Amino acid sequence: MILHNNSPLLDSMTLSEIAGHPIWLKMDALQPTGSFKIRGVGLMCQRAFERGEKHFVCSSGGNAGHAVAFAGRKLGAKVTVVVPETTPEFMRQKIAAQGATVRVEGSVWDEADQVARALAAEAGCCYAPPFDHPDLWEGHSTLVDELVAANYKPGSIVVAVGGGGLFCGVVEGLQRVGWTDVPVFAMETEGAASFAASKSAGELVTIPGITSVAKSLGARRVCKQALEWSKVHPVTALQVSDRQAVDACLNFCDQHRILVEPACGAALAAVYEKAFEPIGESTLVVVCGGAAVTRSQLELWDKTVERAQ
Repeated sequence: MILHNNSPLLDSMTLSEIAGHPIWLKMDALQPTGSFKIRGVGLMCQRAFERGEKHFVCSSGGNAGHAVAFAGRKLGAKVTVVVPETTPEFMRQKIAAQGATVRVEGSVWDEADQVARALAAEAGCCYAPPFDHPDLWEGHSTLVDELVAANYKPGSIVVAVGGGGLFCGVVEGLQRVGWTDVPVFAMETEGAASFAASKSAGELVTIPGITSVAKSLGARRVCKQALEWSKVHPVTALQVSDRQAVDACLNFCDQHRILVEPACGAALAAVYEKAFEPIGESTLVVVCGGAAVTRSQLELWDKTVERAQ
């Protein structure tokens, strides 16, 4: 059972005009869970279920938990999702609506994760991490397989980086299909740039905290594999401000009629802010989506995020 969709591959006239260069969009915001997460989570959960693990336990700020809850409902497994206090109530309700038990533990994801790991120690349980597992990366790499099937090879790929799961999947896919010459622009917001810190240092760095509104990028340290891929694949780490990420979400909503989170806005802002030099004939932006967004929440971010002076 494949739990994710082959997401649309669209050429964006609006973004192409802004960039002065052809921009294509991989629309994972249109996955059944609203984000790319179901690609890797679906594969991980299916394999766990086949091994006889019928209780999935996940720690999440929102999107991964929603994907695990969806997978559990489809597979017929019990699901417990542990979220921090920062996860909004509407997102908790969305996860619970899939049939999962939602527990609120800790003020940040790291604290929720400690509880989830303890719960998953029981027999018959599968601990489903949000970004650091080979099954997740393999599942996310199907995005590249779909590009191959569409006979579309981009000149470069723009992708948002939080814990590094999507980034690892994209690079794994590029390496597997022989597209080792396709560079990746790894986008973060300035208050959540753990990947850039690690890449610059040449070793894993834990940043002091997450100050960005892009909570889906809120991993204080990326997975080790993300750093390893950055050493063997052409990768440029770039950052945008929260204001630029939110503006990108607002503009994208107006122009493409799709709501996305600021984490995804970080990737889109690369185009709106002309943060990179175009390479090759076209650029692909992974519209990773995000279920933890509503129109009212986007309007609130617009009012509260500081504007550049």
